[in-house]
Amino acid sequence: MVVSRRDFLLGGMAAGAAGLCPGLSLAQSASYFAGTRTDNGVTFRATNFARIDKRWHRQVVKFKSTEPEGTVVVDTRNHFLYLIMENKTAIRYGVSVGKEGFKWFGRASIDRKALWPKWTPPPEMRQRHPELPLSVEGGSPKNPLGARALYLHGTGGDTGYRFHGTVAPWSIGTDASSGCIRMFNEDVIDLYQRCPIGTAAYVIQHLADQAEKSLAKPEEPDAI
Repeated sequence: MVVSRRDFLLGGMAAGAAGLCPGLSLAQSASYFAGTRTDNGVTFRATNFARIDKRWHRQVVKFKSTEPEGTVVVDTRNHFLYLIMENKTAIRYGVSVGKEGFKWFGRASIDRKALWPKWTPPPEMRQRHPELPLSVEGGSPKNPLGARALYLHGTGGDTGYRFHGTVAPWSIGTDASSGCIRMFNEDVIDLYQRCPIGTAAYVIQHLADQAEKSLAKPEEPDAI
């Protein structure tokens, strides 16, 4: 798939509206991608994980928690999302979190999931960025939600926050979004497959330092 300068600029506008101002040239941004993949009929730019710090690669870690197996825990300070597994382990994913003033903390559950979701900027975002489109169809390179969205619901219903993919892999490991948790497209596809409807999610500011004991060797994106 060839991405034109127009598509890049429009995609950058969408990413910027989602809280990202990367200040990268077209060539610098292109270096974060390597070839393409096809998923559910959509061809998308694959992440160039050789360009990504291994800290943010998906990997299995030793993990101590009182949360039950299957829970998703997000440590926003350290930019990690953990899916708790058996035998005191977790799959750890690098993420991008909300900028100052946009962060959200609390308990929720994944009550809806979407493949290549449509993006509809919320009214408050359109007030800040009136140039935004009313919506962007799923699978478009301009859609900042990327390959998947997992919608977080609390006691009052939809929280407005999601775990979702990104068109800006360089933002992983930073505070860049308007509150949602961004993941590499390859990682959110993996998480989507592992989390059924009703999965518990716990977003916190910072895990106890002893929660993650030791790291396993980082895995290739499709190896886990």
